Amino acid sequence: QVELVESGGGLVQPGGSLRLSCTASGSFYSINDMNWYRQAPGKTRELVALLSRTGSTNYADSVKGRFTISRDNSRNSGSLQMNSLKPEDTAVYYCNLNIWSTMNRLSEYWGQGIQVTVSS
Repeated sequence: QVELVESGGGLVQPGGSLRLSCTASGSFYSINDMNWYRQAPGKTRELVALLSRTGSTNYADSVKGRFTISRDNSRNSGSLQMNSLKPEDTAVYYCNLNIWSTMNRLSEYWGQGIQVTVSS
């Protein structure tokens, strides 16, 4: 059994920064890849950032140059650093991890979602 817990959201003014974290707990072997999604009211869920097991990254055009995804396997965690935040970044953010079990099986897990609000 694996659980993901997100933290670091909140309210920030335009131009400010926030760092979201996602920590996995339970019994597993390793994290394969990591993704961050977001969903704003009235909009579909959007893939924001991806970090593969090889270290390659991909970002939505709307956040390129402002967001950075990273991971720390020693702490079973990952993060999304968000800089130069804009009101249109306001959304619920979800981490999504593909995790190898100790039985060599790959499974998908989701964080609970955390609110990010960018407003004056």
